[in-house]
Parts: sequence; structure tokens; C-alpha cells
Amino acid sequence: MGRITEDLIRRNAEHNDCVIFSLEELSLHQQEIERLEHIDKWCRDLKILYLQNNLIGKIENVSKLKKLEYLNLALNNIEKVENLEGCEGLTKLDLTINFIGELSSIKTLRHNIHLKELFLMGNPCADFDGYRQFVVATLQQLKWLDGKEIERSERIQALQNFPVIEQQIREQEKAYCLKRAKDKEEAQRKLQEDADEGKKERSQPGFDGRWYTDIGAPLPSSVESKDLQAPEIQEGECNRKKVEDEEDDLEFWNKPSLFTPESRLETLRHMEKQRKAQEKLSDKKKKVKPARTLITEDGKALNVNEPKYVRLDFSLKDDEKRKQIVLDLAVYRYLDTSLIDVDVRPTYVRVLVKGKPFQLVLPAEVKPDSSSAKRSQTTGHLVICMPKVDEVITGCPPASKPVASTLDSSRERKTERSRHTEKLEVDPSKRSFPDVANIVQEKKHTPRRVRSEPKITPTEEDPDFEDNPEVPPLI
Repeated sequence: MGRITEDLIRRNAEHNDCVIFSLEELSLHQQEIERLEHIDKWCRDLKILYLQNNLIGKIENVSKLKKLEYLNLALNNIEKVENLEGCEGLTKLDLTINFIGELSSIKTLRHNIHLKELFLMGNPCADFDGYRQFVVATLQQLKWLDGKEIERSERIQALQNFPVIEQQIREQEKAYCLKRAKDKEEAQRKLQEDADEGKKERSQPGFDGRWYTDIGAPLPSSVESKDLQAPEIQEGECNRKKVEDEEDDLEFWNKPSLFTPESRLETLRHMEKQRKAQEKLSDKKKKVKPARTLITEDGKALNVNEPKYVRLDFSLKDDEKRKQIVLDLAVYRYLDTSLIDVDVRPTYVRVLVKGKPFQLVLPAEVKPDSSSAKRSQTTGHLVICMPKVDEVITGCPPASKPVASTLDSSRERKTERSRHTEKLEVDPSKRSFPDVANIVQEKKHTPRRVRSEPKITPTEEDPDFEDNPEVPPLI
């Protein structure tokens, strides 16, 4: 059974950013709510409130909703119109298909001077003789009743016959109240019988599969054998239990019942019981799915494509120019990147998409440390670039060269180095140096040379050229 909670209201207030104190419209239909509560404290600014198709038995805790304009309580268990005097702005009230038998209770709506539309069809009171005339004469502010406009002549005639009609309504109400009291007694008796029968079943041995009262006592052989039954026998018992539940369900729905609030509650309890039994049966049949095998016992990686909902499309390219393998994985476009996990190994690549593995064996060995993974911002595809290993280690040592050839080659390299080596001999006695004055004079007419620039050879046509053998060459 449902209850009105703060979390329930916030979940139904998404259009108001889940803020409830300033909420103007709230829909809580089909929530199996049994009691109307908390709304007048949490949502004071409500203008529209939908509560149809629930199990509400009494109108309460709405008198503080001064701004409420439309209240929908159709398909509930309401038996009396009450506690709506404080809803000063109420203009439309829907009480279709309830259990209102006290038609005179609508007199409390006289204080709602702005009330223009009222729906009471589908209630026991709508079958009373003089029902429409009584409502039209009692609530003179109404413009529409059960979707039909109230004419001025109709209201005048209803006011003229009101004393007689009121007497008829009171007699019919009295008869209905007596009948309703008998229905309540019958429903209470039936509820007590069901409770006693359930208590009797629980007291019998064998209920819930237990034949013992002492927890510490050893299990009887019957219980042990039940746990060790073959899967075929257990499946047969499940099928037998399912057939029995179906028969009970069919008997319940074929049994005649009265249209009362108690019968609605009984129907709901039966549906809840069937739902729990179905869940329990499905839990027994449910088998634990074994973990997906990604690596065999001998260490061989397998190709696996097991994402959720649909399998992922992919393309694997061998880029010879850049010496890399490129994997383009068509990941869901709006999937958050935090739900993707990439693991590159030398011989295979593994991608977990929301915990579901995608694994692919690579055609060549790659470098995991140099690999990269990027996500496309337009398509959402995952692109993994994996550089290939340049040299493959085969495990065979390189062939050794003969010792004699190795020595000969080392001698040849040593001789070649000695040829390029020049020894400089400096003997001051064998060299003659010019005077300082001549060197200075020569520097004025000789251009400076830089080691990094190419050597410039002067010609006879050059006016600065002067052949002076006494000047030593530049080194």
C-alpha cells in the first residue's frame, strides 16, 4: 500500500525542479494511496491536484489549500463529502465512481462559493430518485453537474419541489446506510475467516518446509532429501505450485463480489499476494549466470563482443605507414566516458562498456605503454591506436663471427686511424720569423680569414695581392 511521502511528491514535481513549497500542480494518480496526508503542509500553493484511481477513503488534510481550484478524487473509496470548506478557490470537484451514499453531505459545499462544476456519477447516490434536483437546489452556485449544464428553469423547478425531494432523499439514504452496515459486517467476517485460515495453515506441520521446532536439532531425512532433490523434481514442484496458484487466481476472479470499498481492498491484496508469489517463483527459477570466459586455461585470449542491449560494431585496420593497429569501436553516442574502461595488452585489447566485455585478439604484437585511446565528440566512437613492436624476439641467439676475421678487422681499423693522424714537430731553430713591422704592414693589406668560411685564393688581378714568401701561412 502506498503513502504520500516527501520523496514521492518531489519525484512528481520534476517540472518545478523538484521544489515542492511553490508547487502549483501535482499528480499522484495510481499510487495505491490509502490516506490523504501531508499535502496541506508541504504544498500550500497548489492549484491543481490529481488523486484519481487510489484507495483514499476520506477527504482530509486539504482545508488549508486556499488556492486550490481543481481537485480530482475519482475512482477512490470516498463515502462522504467533507472537509472542503477551507478550499476557498475551488471551482471544480471530481468525485466520479466512489461510494458516496450520503447525498445530504454535499451541503458542506455551500461554503465553496466559487464551485462551478461537480461530478458525482458512478456513486450510489446518483441512483437515488430526485438526485439531480436535490443537488441543483442545494448548490445554487453550480453551473455544471456531471458534465451537463444546469438551466435556469431546471433550478427554479428544483427549488419549488425541494421539500418533497429532500424527504425522498433522506429515506433512500437511510435504506442505503442499513445495507452498507450489513456489507461491512460481512466483509469483516470474511476477513476474520481468512486470517484464521492463514493462522491454521501456519500452525500445521510442513508449513514453509519446516517439520521441526528446535533450531539446533538435526534436520529430518525428509528435509535433507528435499534439498538434495534433482533439478527435474524441483522443476516439477514449481510447475505444480504454479498450476495451483493459477487455479486459486481463477477462482477468486470468478467469485461474485459486491462493489464496496472492502472488495476493492481485497482485490488489491489478492493482486499483491499474486505478485509476491510470482516474484518468489521466478527467484527460484533464476539461475546464476556463469562469468564470461575471456582467457582460456592455457592462456589463449578469446574474441568476445558482449555489451548490453546490442553488440558493438567495430573496425580493425593495420596502418603499415605509421606501423600501428587502429581499432574503431562504435560505442553508444550518449554513453558517459566514465563507464568505459580500456585495457591494451601485447596480443589483445579489452574494452568494458558498462561492465560488459569487448575483447579482440590483435593480428600483431603491440606496445601497450605507447597506445592511446580517444573518444569522438560527434559520433561517440572509441578510437584506440596501438603501435606495433618493430623487432620480434624469436629466442635464437645471433651467429658469432670467426676470431681470426675479428682480429683482422680490428687491425685494419687501427691502421686506418694511424693514416689520418698527423704529428706536428716544432723546432724553433729551423724556422725564421719576420720583423714585427713587416707583419703589421702585411695585416693592413691582407684580408682576414675565418676558419668556418671557405678559403679565398687571391689572384694577380687583385690590387691587394702581394707575393711575400716571408709571411708564414695560416694554419
